Amino acid sequence: MTAVKSIAVLTSGGDSQGMNAAVRSVVRSALYHGLEVYGVQRGYQGLLNNDLRPMDLRSVGDIIQRGGTILQTARCKEFLTPEGQQRGADILRERGVDGLVVIGGDGSYQGANKLSKLGIKTMGLPGTIDNDIPFTDYTIGFDTAVSIVVDAINKLRDTMTSHERSSVVEVMGRHCGDIALYAGLASGAETILVPEVPFDLDLVARRMQENFLSGKRHSIILVAEGVGSGEDIAQGITQRNGIEPRVTVLGHIQRGGSPTHNDRILASQLGDFAVRKLMEGDSGKACGIINNELVVTDIDKVVHTKKPFNMDMYNLASRLSL
Repeated sequence: MTAVKSIAVLTSGGDSQGMNAAVRSVVRSALYHGLEVYGVQRGYQGLLNNDLRPMDLRSVGDIIQRGGTILQTARCKEFLTPEGQQRGADILRERGVDGLVVIGGDGSYQGANKLSKLGIKTMGLPGTIDNDIPFTDYTIGFDTAVSIVVDAINKLRDTMTSHERSSVVEVMGRHCGDIALYAGLASGAETILVPEVPFDLDLVARRMQENFLSGKRHSIILVAEGVGSGEDIAQGITQRNGIEPRVTVLGHIQRGGSPTHNDRILASQLGDFAVRKLMEGDSGKACGIINNELVVTDIDKVVHTKKPFNMDMYNLASRLSL
């Protein structure tokens, strides 16, 4: 017997490619199992506004290929308070919602954790391009964001090679450098700067100069925003070696566009998995994928754990960037 008869789904925090695919999976899986489904508009703010709308098969038609989120997303300061959290839980009970699927990043997970402690059955899906959620190898949107960065670097290399110039590329990642790391390795960036690894700008500048003198007249320096701005890095390099790199800040373009097939598949797997776990009576869990196996982890543990950085991959990128 199912432990739930009615569920709601919301997207919260920064959008990521594949959120729509996850929403689609949650809705269609729930309907397949005979459950009622509600979509919460604009995240936790919409929850506090009691903006829950019934969803059917057609509600999620033709969205698997679309970026962003049809449910929209918004910040909600009120939900950070105990009073706001209690009000959210009360609204879900009043609407007869037995379970809630939250798609988002760390802040979204913290909200789901608070609702879980207030007795709401919750499941978290890792929807963020940063790949900074622990207990899952990948987050929904990460693969697409990396692909966008790699494509941009490919284009920059063409023009940088033609003009014998170097380029500093700033990508997203305030606390997690995975976008810079994976994109840097995949695109052959000469230097990758991430918040997890201390760096010496003197060494970066000296290496660029040595490469220039040896005949390598262009290079790509990939900078995660948590390290500092691309402009500051470029100015620091110029002050040290006289080379003037051009700066490209990719910004929110990394969040847009159609999700890759990997993100669509991951989102579809996790959405269905979350519904089935709620039906089995699970609650207060975060869904993820580790070594191609779907897993659940206590969401309280997830929000209090920092995801380890892949130093092996970082060292590999360093060895290959001669």
